[in-house]
Amino acid sequence: MRTRRQWLAAVLAPALAVGVLTAGAALKANVALAESNGGVRVMPLGDSITDGLTVPGGYRIGLWQRFTANGYKVDFVGSLSNGPATLGDHDHEGHSGWRIDQIDANITGWLTTYQPHTVLLHLGTNDISQNYDLPNAPNRLSTLIDHITTTLPAAEVFVAQIIPLSYDTAQLQAFNAAIPGIVQNKAAAGKHVHLVDQYDALTTADLQDGVHPNAAGYDKMAAVWYHALQTVPGSIGNSGQPSGSPSPSNSPSASPSSSPSSSPSASPSASASGPPGACKVSDTVSAWNTGLTENITVSNTGSAAVNGWRLSFTLPGGQTVTNAWNAAVSPSSGAVTATNVSYNAAIPPGGNTSFGFQANHTGNAAAPSGFALNGVACSTS
Repeated sequence: MRTRRQWLAAVLAPALAVGVLTAGAALKANVALAESNGGVRVMPLGDSITDGLTVPGGYRIGLWQRFTANGYKVDFVGSLSNGPATLGDHDHEGHSGWRIDQIDANITGWLTTYQPHTVLLHLGTNDISQNYDLPNAPNRLSTLIDHITTTLPAAEVFVAQIIPLSYDTAQLQAFNAAIPGIVQNKAAAGKHVHLVDQYDALTTADLQDGVHPNAAGYDKMAAVWYHALQTVPGSIGNSGQPSGSPSPSNSPSASPSSSPSSSPSASPSASASGPPGACKVSDTVSAWNTGLTENITVSNTGSAAVNGWRLSFTLPGGQTVTNAWNAAVSPSSGAVTATNVSYNAAIPPGGNTSFGFQANHTGNAAAPSGFALNGVACSTS
């Protein structure tokens, strides 16, 4: 009987062969075919999950539809092109079967050619599937991000914790667990790098073949990308809101995402009606074995702006914070306080800001409790 890895090799071998053999030809052929509408250039970057091996166009279909429905003018860029007619722009850099090192070997040329303002990076699945030097996979990802930010220092780079697989769960979770720290270090150094949690957006029930999403799974990925992009001003330009379309939200949906950003992650939304100091907190926990990440959004539901914030809350017993992004968190356990950093101190009425942290746990991965913003108790959702 074949093993999981033998089965996976059979599934991915044709895609890998085609991707490797045609990469150079595709770069030359598709430059001429590239579609451009003059909008903000966005490069979907990754492997066959970005390409859409099981659903041609993949998450790019739902993401494009969200852009157009909400009046955003975006130009997908890349050397490859595929997808249905409902996908208004087919360009991308999703190379089937490719690992992090293979993408890294080509990234400078692609960036120089297409000059994206925003990069959507979902990569690492083939490192895991091919069992390729997994202990160093996070280091390879970090190096790739450095090459992107060095080549295009002003680019907004959204780095995903990759979606589930039907196998190798421990290796995938270990890889994903390293990504928040990588992103935090880049953001702390002033790079425009943002974390996006695609892992919790899907389950294995959303996978068509144990690796690649089905149509519903891809649409979930699209929703997460879209809401992450909305938290970073300018990453997809400004909405020229079509008449009758719902205004895009600046707060995360039920599909979690976080974005350690070098610019404020919130902008005003609907008018607030609560008293000064009123607040609401939503949080999402992503847990594995003995670790977790927590993404927290603080909304100002009051009638006055918050200028400088401290969010206090209590961690469950056994949880210890190891690092944080978009806030300083101390102490590391028990009753803790998250304090704004320089670029997100202001929360306008009706606005919000997001931060997150990584923690170890001893079995209790529950969410914190007792949230209070500058001493005023917050509601939760």
